[in-house]
Amino acid sequence: MEERVVLVNAQDEEIGTMEKMEAHRRGVLHRAFSVFIFNGSGQMLLQQRAFSKYHSAGLFTNACCSHPRPGETTADAATRRLFEEMGLTVPLRHHSHFIYESHFENGLTEHEFDHVFTGTTDADPEINPEEVASFKWMDVAEIKKQIFHHPEQFTTWFRIAVKKLF
Repeated sequence: MEERVVLVNAQDEEIGTMEKMEAHRRGVLHRAFSVFIFNGSGQMLLQQRAFSKYHSAGLFTNACCSHPRPGETTADAATRRLFEEMGLTVPLRHHSHFIYESHFENGLTEHEFDHVFTGTTDADPEINPEEVASFKWMDVAEIKKQIFHHPEQFTTWFRIAVKKLF
């Protein structure tokens, strides 16, 4: 089944759809989301991306991220994907958004209008091994310290979003 992303302009207005890998090969701006989950102690849930991912494999990032399907709201997509990747059903709220562009060694480009969602739970995830290698809860101050000292261990969008969130 062909996976399509929603193409948008800089105001997040839909302007069409494109096959996902083609959008990443061409670096076309498309809609995405990043979900940040916190526990009652204020720690953030991090996932380590599966080593089979087409980019940023094995890097640490927020609880989940992906793209809404054509006709799917971004909020519904974030809820769906959090369950698919992490086995969690958590009420989410839209926090903010940003646009970023990042080029990868394999020739792909992430050029995304990224919606940031947040939620809270004390439940540990039940990870989908096709998507996630591992997870951990970390204090935000420690995450920021690790990003400063070892940025190569984290995804591009996560480093950007952390600066905007905190």
